[in-house]
Amino acid sequence: MWSFGWWTTGRDQAAIDLFEAVFNAITDRVIPGKISYVFSSRETGESEFNDRLVKTAAHFGISVISLSAARFHPDLRKQDRELWRQAYHKEVFDRVKGFPAQVVVLAGYMWVVSPEICKKLSIINLHPAAPGGPSGTWQEVIWQLLDKKADKTGVMMHLVTSELDKGPAITYCSFPIQGGAWDSLWEQFEHMLQKSSLEEIKETYGELQPLFAKIRNEGVKRELPLIVQTIRSLAKGEISIKGSQLYDSAGGKLAGPYDLTDAIVTTA
Repeated sequence: MWSFGWWTTGRDQAAIDLFEAVFNAITDRVIPGKISYVFSSRETGESEFNDRLVKTAAHFGISVISLSAARFHPDLRKQDRELWRQAYHKEVFDRVKGFPAQVVVLAGYMWVVSPEICKKLSIINLHPAAPGGPSGTWQEVIWQLLDKKADKTGVMMHLVTSELDKGPAITYCSFPIQGGAWDSLWEQFEHMLQKSSLEEIKETYGELQPLFAKIRNEGVKRELPLIVQTIRSLAKGEISIKGSQLYDSAGGKLAGPYDLTDAIVTTA
């Protein structure tokens, strides 16, 4: 059976919700595969949410591996972050390499993976923009969209490489942010720009700016479904990853990422 690893830091309720959503998709046979193991960068007692997630995974009979990043050679982490990253992920790899996993899914994993491990494992992660869109945190992405007056955006799953957030997109979905109900929000934003600079709007309104908040809300609604549909597509063999290249079900190289927009079902 097609299987995958699940890496998390278990820092909040969203980490638990994501795990349960994917596990339920497996139980409901939406995803024809299994979670081979769960790896957490926190150990018992470091986080209430992590403890709950680990307990849930164990209850479902999934192997759990934990290695506290915070407690792993903290002096080295302060002195040489890159050397620490290599040492930590070498230890992680040694602990998980015995588990069968075609792909590793980063699900709220808060550490940058070392370049060496990126070469040894096919690791995928969520990025809150469509392929070719802005880079950075989700906040930075949305402010760039507003600054460029973009007409659409999306979310994607990409391959994790040694270059942070620069790995090739694997899957994505997109949605318009111009036209229809969006127009009044853009008009309001343009009115704000006549009185204040973008930086001043950031400072005054932050994430509460209505257009910003709407884009964020629409993106969040699609994040979890995209993760589920990406794993489903991989498990069913619709797409596969070999090295840094994406292939279709017939074994042919895909020129670009797999568009899952039509498969993403959201609720208003």
